[in-house]
Order: sequence, then C-alpha cells, then structure tokens
Amino acid sequence: MAYPSQMGFQDASSPIMEELMHFHDHTLMIVFLISTLVLYIIALMLSTKLTHTSTMDAQEVETIWTILPAIILILIALPSLRILYMMDEINNPSLTVKTMGHQWYWSYEYTDYEDLNFDSYMVPTSDLKPGELRLLEVDNRVVLPMEMPVRMLISSEDVLHSWAVPSLGLKTDAIPGRLNQATLMSTRPGLFYGQCSEICGSNHSFMPIVLELVPLKHFEAWSSSML
Repeated sequence: MAYPSQMGFQDASSPIMEELMHFHDHTLMIVFLISTLVLYIIALMLSTKLTHTSTMDAQEVETIWTILPAIILILIALPSLRILYMMDEINNPSLTVKTMGHQWYWSYEYTDYEDLNFDSYMVPTSDLKPGELRLLEVDNRVVLPMEMPVRMLISSEDVLHSWAVPSLGLKTDAIPGRLNQATLMSTRPGLFYGQCSEICGSNHSFMPIVLELVPLKHFEAWSSSML
C-alpha cells in the first residue's frame, strides 16, 4: 500500500516484484555512475584552459568510448530479458481467474469452479466504514490463496482497461476481443490494492482492484461459502 509523499516502489509482495526492484536498483546505479562521470568531465572542461592535443585525436580513446557504452547496454539488457521471460512463465497454476473490464467496474470468474463469479464495484465515499480507503475499497474483493501460482486471464467487454496491482508487479492490458495472461503469487497474506491504469472514460478513476491473499484453508472455506 502506498503512503503519502512516497518516492519509491511499494513493498514487494511477490518474487517477480522483488526481481523488478533489484533490476531497478541495478539500472539506477549505472545511470548514477554515468551521470557523475559526465558531470565531472563537463566541470573539468569548464574549469581548466589546458588542452591535451594528442588526447583529442587518440584512437585508443575513441575505441574506449565506443566499446564501453556497448558493455553497459549489455549489463542492462541481460537482466531485463531474464525478468521478461520470468514474467511470461506459467508453471502449473493452481487456480485460474478470468477478469473482465467494464465501464466502470471489474467482473471476476473462478473458472475452476462451476458457478463462482461476481462483479466488483467501488464503494462510494458515503458508504465507507472507519479505516477503509477512499477510491480504493470495493464491495467484492478477489480472494486468492497465498504462496500458490494463480493465472489471471484478462480481457475487456467495451474499451481498453489495464489491470494493475503494483505491489505484486502486475500490469496487464484488458483489450476487447483479446485474452491476455498474467501470473501472480504472493509470498505473504494481506490486502493488495490496484487501479485501472489505462484511461478508459469519465469514471476511469473509480474502478479499483482489491486482492485478498489468504492461506489455502481460508480460501477453501471462502469458496465453499460462495457456492
């Protein structure tokens, strides 16, 4: 859950999000070192009148400033590609949930169960209970088992939407006529909030997502009570 004036990412709650945060720190350090070097060279050039003529035409210097950026790009590209392939992997999901975007709410269907589906609307501000979050609470939360791979099938019935839960590292477009796939697995129980991340009309800001990750026995009890 984000807090006011937060500068960084939300706390990671899935292995994928942990990998994304490590990659972010790795890339940011490279950018910081490059920026420091460039600023140092600019300051040096502006503060001294000395010029080394042989350095300006040296073949060795040109070779270094051609090869070095290529090495840096490889150091960024390899971990990036690794995470992209990890995000696409589906390893025997324990549960499949189909998510459909509408103007302006989400509907969910647990395809492994015969008749388990519901719509999820935002709770109006006037109906909020103490401790609930404005513009983020819904009337029907998506309850899922923790520490188990869950496959989300995401589509839309009207316009473009985007199903996003930042703390789980999820953001998948919901496109009419197309079924997109995402995998999630939470390493801890809790409530995880998200919102539609694609401008989809006048009430785009009012279609939140709430995932409730619980131990398997609690999920089984909940699913039995819903059937």
